[in-house]
Order: sequence, then C-alpha cells, then structure tokens
Amino acid sequence: MQKLPHQYTVRAEGGPTGSITTRANGLQSLEVAAPKQFDGPGDKWSPEDLLVGCAADCLILTFRAVASASKLDWQSLDVDAQGTLETVERVMRFTELQLTATLEIAADESPVKATRALQKAEAACLVTNSLSTKTRLTVHISTG
Repeated sequence: MQKLPHQYTVRAEGGPTGSITTRANGLQSLEVAAPKQFDGPGDKWSPEDLLVGCAADCLILTFRAVASASKLDWQSLDVDAQGTLETVERVMRFTELQLTATLEIAADESPVKATRALQKAEAACLVTNSLSTKTRLTVHISTG
C-alpha cells in the first residue's frame, strides 16, 4: 500500500437533462442517471446504486486482506447489499446498509474463523467507516 494520504479524483459531466458521464484517469467512464425511484430511466447506474455497490465491493476487497493475513482458505465471496433511503429530520439520507455475505470456504476450514474474518473485514471497511449509516452484516458460510 502506498503511504497515506491518498487522493482520488473523479470528474462528472452533465447537462440540463440526460445522463451524466463520470470519469477517472485511466478508467472506463460510467454513464450515470437518476434511479427509477427519482423518475430516472432505471437503465443506468445511479449515485444511490454506486454508494451501495461501493459498500459491497469494499467488504470483498477488505476481506481479501483479512483472509490473507488470517491464512483462511476460501473460494468465493458474494455480497448482496441493500441500502435504505429515508427522510430523517427533513433530510434524505441512507439510514441503513444491509450486507449479506455468502462465503465458500475449503472443506477443512473453520466456519467460526471464516465468520470472524468477515466481521473483521466489515469493521475495517473504509467505505462503511466513512458513512454515518448503520451497517448490518449477515453471514452465510458454505464449504466447497
């Protein structure tokens, strides 16, 4: 890992209507629009989708580091993420992120060890740690 602090720069371009193009150096651009719930087309990533997706991605990436340090033998991790958007004190915000992690481990691996590693990853995830939203983690372990 590079020495902190890290800087991340993104540029979003848009007009009065239509999609927004979001770019970062060296990365494929994304077409972003309002979600269906806000009268958007529903066929593009929305800021809401991206925020919830970032939490799921971060859990997997953080888990990789925790599992490696723990010498945990695993095959796959799927994370389903659901964000709840509500109005709280007249401000719209995400009030909860529900992360459901389905982890496949080696047949000789400990499910308790695997669960602890997922819990450590959730606690260390920089995305969810950067949000004031409550995060709940549900864990399902299977052996391969």
